[in-house]
Amino acid sequence: MKRSLCMLAVGVVCGASGMAFSQHHEDGESVKVLSTRPIQEKLDGKEAAATIVEVTINPGEAGLSHRHPGPGFVYVLEGKYELGIDDQPTKIFKAGETFYEPTGCLHRVSKNPSTSGKTRLIAVVLHPRDAKEIAIPERSK
Repeated sequence: MKRSLCMLAVGVVCGASGMAFSQHHEDGESVKVLSTRPIQEKLDGKEAAATIVEVTINPGEAGLSHRHPGPGFVYVLEGKYELGIDDQPTKIFKAGETFYEPTGCLHRVSKNPSTSGKTRLIAVVLHPRDAKEIAIPERSK
C-alpha cells in the first residue's frame, strides 16, 4: 500500500493525473484538488479512494477547524505551517517536512504563522468512496 500511495502522489505532482479545480474557502485557505482516484484497499471495510490536494495559505491566515473521514499524509512544499490536532500542543513544520493526521481527529489549528511568504502543502487523504467531503467543518459550540 505504501508503494501505491507513493506512486499515486508522484504521478500527481508530476502532472500525470486528472481533475483540477480550486476552492476558495471563507477561511484563509485555498484548496486545489489535484486528483481523486479509487484504490483497491478498503477503509474500515468500505470501498476507498485517495484524494490529493494542494493547500495554499497566505501569511498570517488560518483555516477553520475540521475533521477528515480518513487518514491524511501531508508534505510541506513551501513556507511554514502550524498544526494543532485534538488537544495536542501546536507544532510548526517547515518546507520539506511531513506529518500524519489520524482519521477523525479535530484539526483545530491550520495556520501560516509567517508574516511574509505563503505556505503550500500537498495532502493525500484516504477516505470512503462515498464521502461527500474530505474536510468536514467542525460545528461551532
